[in-house]
Amino acid sequence: MKRNEPIKSIMATNPLTVNITQKLSEVRKLMSEQQIHHVPVVSGRKLVGLLSATDMVRLSFSAYGADQRAVDAMLDHEFTIEKVMQTELTTLQDTSTVRDAAKILREGAFHSLPVIDSEGALLGIVTSTDLIRYLYDQY
Repeated sequence: MKRNEPIKSIMATNPLTVNITQKLSEVRKLMSEQQIHHVPVVSGRKLVGLLSATDMVRLSFSAYGADQRAVDAMLDHEFTIEKVMQTELTTLQDTSTVRDAAKILREGAFHSLPVIDSEGALLGIVTSTDLIRYLYDQY
């Protein structure tokens, strides 16, 4: 196993992103259709936040039992991406290694790490699933 494998070798490049001005119903639909659990929020190329499936479930739970249109209407009326997204993010620099990612993800506090350059531009994302795939391929 390579100890200093660059993070670029396992990160998803060009991840699906959303803009801070989009509606939460659009994000819910994107996450559902693409079967993804983490969506970086960008302003231009700069990473400004992250929305997770857990964030969306937490909001949708208040409308439990309602049809999807009612849930979407509630999401768009009551919340904005800016109010819901996580802004205090743990990120990796583009110079980080797979080991750096493993060290952070092993704590289990979250399951994705955006990868940014020195100016804060989003380059990719690494998830715990990416890390497990990498480890599996090593054996």
